[in-house]
Amino acid sequence: MPEGPSLRILRESAVSFKGRKIIAVSGNTKTDKDRLLNQKVIDFRTWGKHFLICFRDFTVKIHLMMFGSILVNEKKPIAERLHIAFDNGEINFYNCSVRILEGWVDTLYDFSSDVLSESWSPQKAHEKLLHIPDEMVCDALLEQDIFSGVGNIIKNEVLYRIKVHPESLAGKLPEGKMDEMVAEARNYSFDFLRWKKQYELKKHWLVYRKSHCPQCGQKITRRYTGKKNRVSYFCANCQVLY
Repeated sequence: MPEGPSLRILRESAVSFKGRKIIAVSGNTKTDKDRLLNQKVIDFRTWGKHFLICFRDFTVKIHLMMFGSILVNEKKPIAERLHIAFDNGEINFYNCSVRILEGWVDTLYDFSSDVLSESWSPQKAHEKLLHIPDEMVCDALLEQDIFSGVGNIIKNEVLYRIKVHPESLAGKLPEGKMDEMVAEARNYSFDFLRWKKQYELKKHWLVYRKSHCPQCGQKITRRYTGKKNRVSYFCANCQVLY
């Protein structure tokens, strides 16, 4: 599943269509795609893992799920879930969820929870974490209403950076560690974005899909953790269980 930074890159690739009118629309989505025809795109936005096509009084939400993709001025040899064309190019969406949300995008989303947004609020994230003291941090980091855009890669790398075991409980984290986790969720997301643009993301992974800890050399533990049952990679020697 693409994480927030990958969606941000896709948004940047679509910026040439901002302010343009949709001149053709097709695809196998069951959503009322004909509503998009002859509509002018006001903006492209992202909220975490949602790609948003913004119109004056409604918003199209694209969620790429596990295997979805977006191609700008390119096609795959499979049916599009949604195809939209402009006088200067096209965007094609595959294997994704397409929904129309009524209203302007800023009334539909709280961008203060998006780790890449200018409106990001670390204070709100901290306050929300205080309300889930019994949640494992491996689950807390994947809560999109707290850390919108954080996915499994970011989760693992953040916890390794701050030396916290993924099965630690949010309520048992020392206050300094909670502040570190909140800060690094944003910091690493911007690092991810930069490295992804430079086509060198994987070479910067410290623990994700690694076999040994780069700090102590101990074998990395790989197991499914938390209620979300997502795979965690961690060093039991360097990362403290709280």
